[in-house]
Amino acid sequence: MLKRYSELFKSLMLVNDLMFLTLAWWLAYLVRFHSNLPFSPEPYTFRHYVIAWLLLLVVYAGVFLALDLYRPRRISTHWREAADLFRGASLAMLIFLGLIFLVREIVLSRFVVVFFWLLSVALFNLSHLLVREALRFLRRRGKNLRHVVVVGSPAETTWLVHKLQWYRHLGLAVVGAHLMGHGESDKKSKGVPLIESRDELVSMVRSGQVDQVFVTFPLQEAARLAEVQGWLGDEPVTVSYVPDLAEFAKLRGRVEEFEDLQIVTLQASPFEGWNAILKRSVDLIFGSLALMCFSPLMALISVGIRLTSPGPILYRQERMGLDGNQFQMLKFRTMVHEAEKSTGPVWATRNDPRVTWLGYWLRCTSLDELPQLINVLRGEMSLVGPRPERPLLIEQFRKSIPKYMLRHKVKAGMTGWAQINGWRGDTSLEKRIEHDLEYIESWSLGRDLKILALTIFRGFVHRNAG
Repeated sequence: MLKRYSELFKSLMLVNDLMFLTLAWWLAYLVRFHSNLPFSPEPYTFRHYVIAWLLLLVVYAGVFLALDLYRPRRISTHWREAADLFRGASLAMLIFLGLIFLVREIVLSRFVVVFFWLLSVALFNLSHLLVREALRFLRRRGKNLRHVVVVGSPAETTWLVHKLQWYRHLGLAVVGAHLMGHGESDKKSKGVPLIESRDELVSMVRSGQVDQVFVTFPLQEAARLAEVQGWLGDEPVTVSYVPDLAEFAKLRGRVEEFEDLQIVTLQASPFEGWNAILKRSVDLIFGSLALMCFSPLMALISVGIRLTSPGPILYRQERMGLDGNQFQMLKFRTMVHEAEKSTGPVWATRNDPRVTWLGYWLRCTSLDELPQLINVLRGEMSLVGPRPERPLLIEQFRKSIPKYMLRHKVKAGMTGWAQINGWRGDTSLEKRIEHDLEYIESWSLGRDLKILALTIFRGFVHRNAG
């Protein structure tokens, strides 16, 4: 029954996509040839567009089914589905264009083809989004449920049961839990009846009461997974393993597949692929605008430093950035010339006697950081990210502060999540690292823009900036 329902759902989704494909194709055709838009005249043969439409139906249906785009996605995200749809539509379009190239008699408008592709991707995503949200709406009300059992060690099983119960939109109803190594006095796990024996579990599976089994163990007990598979290996039920990697997956952990290899990434930079392009684009656009806006002020500060203190206007200091690479960070000089000649590299403190009176004002307003806009445009820094530190100080910090070096998985920034929350200057380094790692873990373009906005309103002048 469940399999028939799944096949019916796939068929309906395919028909739905082909309907939207038809809408996109003929809408692109109407816009090009039967609208009031100022297009240049172009001869066309209607029959060619009918043949192309029929070919599109076949190619898209074949590609979407081959890529399994209609598989169950209860525990997937809209973004992942959108990426799959984009790849599927792009692959189908390439195959379609290849076939059209081979059949030279068919002549199509380039505008129609490009506009159709863009419109179809948008309509596919809108259609799938609406269907998924409708299904989630039904699941929250107890419809379209899948009955699952959780098997594993007590702590991990309790945690997973809680998660599955919390995310009601997944439609995964936990009907029981089997604890391996639990006490005899335990009767329930998070309100879920306990399955006392493996025979009872197998019996529930065979009777059709269970659609899916989740198995969860800490990493050091993962070998017990084979034991569970031994019970259920011959049963036609989906078995999923949920490893407890919280102790190891410290930063942007994820699971990927490469052919027949499953690769678990425990820590990585969030700035890869499109994220890297978006991040760099924001740096270039906003960095250029900021440099133009602040140029008159920077010129006045330069004159002030030259008139009030002997020595260079800019101060260049070795700092550590992305992946531990070092670069020369620029600042307006706020100390007397060669201030560290006798002391060596030391941590900046409040009321530092080496700071000039103009330098004190620049530090309090954070205007001494403005030359770092040049570092941003060079690609050495970003507008938003963890503040860079000096290599000699980093060697000290990494020995005493756990996970300190993980902050170098991204470019250093002019401002950051720690700074707008007040963790700057002579404040807790541990709190600063905590905020930096939180920023990396939950990075998004919207969060970067929020940090930039908050920097303008509360980041320049702060009691800890001096």
